[in-house]
Amino acid sequence: MGEPLAGLDGIDWAGLDHAYGSAEDVPGLLRALSSSDEEKREAAVGELFTNIFHQGSRYGASAAAVPFLVALAADPDTPERTWPLYLASALAIGYDEAHLPSGVDITAWREETARLRVTEPAAEKRRLDAWVAEAANEQERLYREAERDHFDFARVLRLIEADLAAYDAVRAELPTVASLLGDGDSEVRAAAAYTASWFPEEAIATLPALDALLDVEHDPDVIAHAIVAAGLLDGRALLPRFREHLAGAEPLPRWAAAIALARLGAADAPVIAELAASSASSPDTDAPEVAYLEGDLRLYSALALAELEEAPPDAVDAVLDGLSRTSDMESFPMAGAALRLTFGTPAVPLPRFADLAPAQQRTVRTIAELPPESWRWGNLLEILRAWGLPTVHDECRRYAGLA
Repeated sequence: MGEPLAGLDGIDWAGLDHAYGSAEDVPGLLRALSSSDEEKREAAVGELFTNIFHQGSRYGASAAAVPFLVALAADPDTPERTWPLYLASALAIGYDEAHLPSGVDITAWREETARLRVTEPAAEKRRLDAWVAEAANEQERLYREAERDHFDFARVLRLIEADLAAYDAVRAELPTVASLLGDGDSEVRAAAAYTASWFPEEAIATLPALDALLDVEHDPDVIAHAIVAAGLLDGRALLPRFREHLAGAEPLPRWAAAIALARLGAADAPVIAELAASSASSPDTDAPEVAYLEGDLRLYSALALAELEEAPPDAVDAVLDGLSRTSDMESFPMAGAALRLTFGTPAVPLPRFADLAPAQQRTVRTIAELPPESWRWGNLLEILRAWGLPTVHDECRRYAGLA
């Protein structure tokens, strides 16, 4: 294999930007990923996640770094080869929670980017003014006004261009990523499956490689990643294989099969039962992790159930049980899933609590009874605002009839 960082110095890094300005420090950080010094490697990957992937944003240097990250992952001499691969995945899609449980809608992404490229700032302002005028109530209007007033057209266009450039840079490296599905390191195989799962335009090439991997794979973690990836890539030809794993004894592949089957519209009673059991569970700190949603199987299961046309009452109860066991940052995505599952669409204006359906009442009560550390997050308040619910903890409790 050739030198993974060949050509690194041929790029004008100083002329590229990241979150803190010039990207002239990026070459040194990429080189540090091959260092024999563990502390140096950890510091470098931490800085790269901060500067070329700052809170999910990508920059000019992000796409330029991708070929070197994938080459480092493919080099057997690189320590912690999954680190650069997971960083490349993050550069491609941002945070995966934005794309789950359905996968990347690349068509809509490309269309929105194309729309902004030909839109005049004044026209975008008029569109946002109309959006504010369409607000259903005063609270929603104030929220939309704040969003409009902070909208910077030039910055948004620059960021969305950088996001798509990074995505396409990783897409160009997918042949190398696919080759890592046969790597001798099981963690690298799992990371490769995760990375490949975000590129539906390449599904024709990727799905046979995932199918071949599942033919020979014995590691449950790798099997689970490959199954979820195949589901996200619309791998309907693998439905019989998913059914086999759903009936199997290994917990993680069984869960992954339920996720994939739900994604493909094949959520029958056994699928829903598996997802419900995972939705209600408490986190198992000793359980093997999947990369999706940082290993939060409970949240992923709840999101999958929330996508169903109609979930049975026991599945709804399971999601609400799971929500009641959350705290802090875990609460707001689970709350969003529970609201979608029980309300379908926001109830605007908000009816009297007594007029809500029983499952809706339990959802509101469960959210109102979340601990204070959950309510301190603006993310939760944004979700509640979107659904017309009170965003002050005491007011939400009063609405739900709680002391």
